Amino acid sequence: MHTKKHGKSSSLKPMKVEKADVDLKGAEKAIEEYAKQGMGPAAIGNMLKVKHGIGYIKHTFNKRLVQILKEKGLASTIPSDMLDLMKKAVRLHKHIDRNGQDQHNRTSLKRIESKIFRLTKYYVREGVLPKKWKYDPEKAELLIRGKA
Repeated sequence: MHTKKHGKSSSLKPMKVEKADVDLKGAEKAIEEYAKQGMGPAAIGNMLKVKHGIGYIKHTFNKRLVQILKEKGLASTIPSDMLDLMKKAVRLHKHIDRNGQDQHNRTSLKRIESKIFRLTKYYVREGVLPKKWKYDPEKAELLIRGKA
């Protein structure tokens, strides 16, 4: 919406292949360890692919990674995509405070915050976030500082 990119045309995941010889209990233990280290779902998925040879978590476990984290009680209250956007917005706020004349990044900040507002509406509607949850840059900075 905010960029000139057009997305991937007709990209499909590979067909479901028979499960490879993977130690599921060991992989679940690794997921727990990575989550306790503070890794997000994307980083955990990447580590599972690289170190444990698990290509698609959903094909292997028959559930998504976030569902596994919720079952273990390790899922974040704020979705990871929104948290990543909030981190980016906090960094840009700090940059703009130091460099007040940077119009390009001021525009980028507006775009990022509009994405956050749209995601907020979606997650409130879906029940992932509480009804009265609102994005506030100062609170976001405190939240991000607490996660780091």
